[in-house]
Amino acid sequence: MADDLGDEWWKSDGAGAGGGGGSSTDPSDNEEKEKDTNMIEMMEQEPSPVPASPKKDKQPKECFLLPAKEKEEGAPKTKKRRKKKISDLLAKSEPKPGVPEDLQKLVMDQLSIKRSVIELEELKLPDSCFLPANDLSHSLSSYLKQICPKWAKLRKNHKEKKSLVMLIICSSALRALELIRSMSAFKGDCKVLKLFAKHIKIQEQIKLLEKGVVHLGVGTPGRIKALIQQDVLNLNSLKYLVFDWNWRDQKLRRLMDIPEIRKEVLELLETRLISLCRAESLKLGLF
Repeated sequence: MADDLGDEWWKSDGAGAGGGGGSSTDPSDNEEKEKDTNMIEMMEQEPSPVPASPKKDKQPKECFLLPAKEKEEGAPKTKKRRKKKISDLLAKSEPKPGVPEDLQKLVMDQLSIKRSVIELEELKLPDSCFLPANDLSHSLSSYLKQICPKWAKLRKNHKEKKSLVMLIICSSALRALELIRSMSAFKGDCKVLKLFAKHIKIQEQIKLLEKGVVHLGVGTPGRIKALIQQDVLNLNSLKYLVFDWNWRDQKLRRLMDIPEIRKEVLELLETRLISLCRAESLKLGLF
């Protein structure tokens, strides 16, 4: 049997059986061993934490963000607040008749800027110079009859030119004409002069004052002040000064609500009228 197999039969048997330490090993066996070893090492290691997947937004950011131009065009325009006008405030307020305290407060508020205490005391209107104010129940004729019951005697005794006995101050020429028409029951046969600038030149008014005796004047403070400054209108004989206080124009403004008129009236009061009131020669009425 040994002769049949040859002398090196044992070498082939050892290699085939896998028991020898020869170098001719099967490569598939090595690969399987490496796989087994890797599996064991992976099982021995601690499992690494699985990173949390980022939360997906329900909607892409592009849905919320718009370009600047598109945002401006698509956004609703903000409404600008309309500045409140005095006519809006007056329309909501109930009409209240003017009282002497209204004029006194206005004078002190407007003329108190940059004045000393002594100067303010000289500009204060005394309570004794005020006549009863219109309670909104009178017509102009009935109000004038109430405050001046001896009008017929006063106009009869008045002989001085370039002067007046009564003066009514209003806000416009149209209003002056309305007042003149509405006082027919009071004025009688007295001479009434229109003292406003519209359609009447100041030279015409100067001629009328210099030519004859005028008892009553109705007009705007601007023209009245101009005549006084030119020494054409003398206030020494003036006994009554009536402000058209409660009447409102189309914009619901009263006499003292109009800045230009208020300024002219305050200048008249400061320069001449307050001193006459303090001397008790002039009485003030609010119609």
